[in-house]
Amino acid sequence: MITLNIKIVILIITLCKTNSQITFNANFSLNFNYYHTFFDYVIVGSGAAGSVVASRLSENPNLNILVLEAGIEPIKLVDIPAICATFQFTDYNWGYLMEEQENMCLGLQDKRMHWPRGKVIGGSTVINYMIHIRGNRLDFDRWAKNGNKGWSYTDVLPLFKKSEDCSVERQDKEFRNIGGELGVQDVAYRTKSAEAFVEAMQEYGYKYVDYNGESQIGVSWIQATTRRGKRESATRAFLDVARRRSNLRIISEARAEKVVFYEQKEQNDKLKAHGVEFYKNGQKYIARATKEVILSAGALNTPQILMLSGIGPKNHLDELEIPVLKDLPVGRKLYDHLAFLGLMFTMDGSDLTINYDEWFESNTILRYIIWGDGPLSGIGGVEALGIVKTRLSDDPDPNFPDIELIFLGGNLASDRGDVFRKSFRISDEVYDAYYKPLEGKQAFTIIPMLYHPKSYGKIELKSRNPFARPKFYGNYFTDKDNFDVKTLITGIRLAQEIVSMPAFQKYNSTIVSRKVPGCEYFVFNSDEYWECALRHLSVTLHHQVATCKMGNTTDPEAVVDDTLTVYGTENLRVADTSIIPEPITAHTNIPAFMIGEKLADIITRI
Repeated sequence: MITLNIKIVILIITLCKTNSQITFNANFSLNFNYYHTFFDYVIVGSGAAGSVVASRLSENPNLNILVLEAGIEPIKLVDIPAICATFQFTDYNWGYLMEEQENMCLGLQDKRMHWPRGKVIGGSTVINYMIHIRGNRLDFDRWAKNGNKGWSYTDVLPLFKKSEDCSVERQDKEFRNIGGELGVQDVAYRTKSAEAFVEAMQEYGYKYVDYNGESQIGVSWIQATTRRGKRESATRAFLDVARRRSNLRIISEARAEKVVFYEQKEQNDKLKAHGVEFYKNGQKYIARATKEVILSAGALNTPQILMLSGIGPKNHLDELEIPVLKDLPVGRKLYDHLAFLGLMFTMDGSDLTINYDEWFESNTILRYIIWGDGPLSGIGGVEALGIVKTRLSDDPDPNFPDIELIFLGGNLASDRGDVFRKSFRISDEVYDAYYKPLEGKQAFTIIPMLYHPKSYGKIELKSRNPFARPKFYGNYFTDKDNFDVKTLITGIRLAQEIVSMPAFQKYNSTIVSRKVPGCEYFVFNSDEYWECALRHLSVTLHHQVATCKMGNTTDPEAVVDDTLTVYGTENLRVADTSIIPEPITAHTNIPAFMIGEKLADIITRI
């Protein structure tokens, strides 16, 4: 058997990425003179939402569409789901880090959390973990109830279904669709430990559900944005077909700086957008839009572009001497889902958990190439989900969950520290003391993720320089009643109860009671110990929202209205997860696709 070390795979990726970049840039330089001076629509960002908007609008041959993307063309290796974490170490990732926060990220390198975001054609859909989850119907009904007309569950369900091509085995068919662009399927590769989790959740009393169907609360095998075992990125699902149309142009390595507006005649006039300034190969250009500019740069980059354009909090822009065109609360509020990496269990037996050594054996590779299944079809080790409402939830609706239990059929030491722990910036001290003893052992992880945090952070500009990275403040666990910590601890204890079920105990599944370095002085399994561990080993799962919040005219936090138009402007809209008003009961990938469908629908109805 031939086994490739994951570090060698990283090298291959780097080499292939470079070759892809050279080829794409050559094509660009040959075709640059053929780009229109004016476009009907200029879209900034080619991620989930931007790609859908570009695809749907370009179906009209009378429209000319331009997409500006800061990244490059992805290589074919990104289609292999199992190595998804590897691409966070390439130029496909912006490589953002959260600002240091007191008493947080204590087990991470330099005490700073990694906030990955896609910088590539296809955006974060190229580097994410491909988990397909739409959200709870109450999320959207509450958006509508709060004054966002047209965003109720009844309104958005057809948009979710429109782009979906679902082959999930156990599904609520009236909520699903076949024939859309985006492939959705069960992850084919399953370990015995994951089978035990699905069985144990049902033994505990939860039903097996299609969590994108009638009811969310329960347990399910992971539904993934894959097709025949390959990643379904926005590139594959939408752009590869759409860019064959002569009316759609995509410029890669185009770094958007700001939106360009017509001069205001009166102080209270609405700003009218007519283009985007961007850099390409060291030169500045203006892409002009006769109809609209659409910002789809994501929850972290869209607010940066708006603030550089003079749309943002007046006090902050004044500090940086950026002329204030509209005083709006851009970036003032940022919600995120926090997840805990320190809840691990050992099992007696063999071949129960993921064996990363077999990923690149010749028979595994052959199996993947021919049938699209086997270990390489797994999404980075994530196999199943439990969606629960804990006893601590303060929401009155029994159908609104507060915790997601993500089952990982391995642990951060399963690959001997090569990739996964580095992707989360686990410090060497913590890895060596806490995770390394599990190398080669049968051990799995249950990751509790907090759906609806009370704490929230913010985004600020570092300077007027468009190439300077913004400053990201997570402000995790800062709510005054410590409710977020308490809820996650409740999730940890629920996970322990589930592991006590017969399905797990036939393998003598036992919690890893080794203490996290820095928490040695607390009694293991006490609330105080788990709070300490949470402050050491909690990480983002890349679900930032609300930085350009959607809301009505009475909402002082709103940046865009329910047509996604930026307040006080004309011809300027935002379509990405930054508009999501509050933490959503989902991973944000699929809601982003829906937001793109929604804006395309709004525009085509004009």
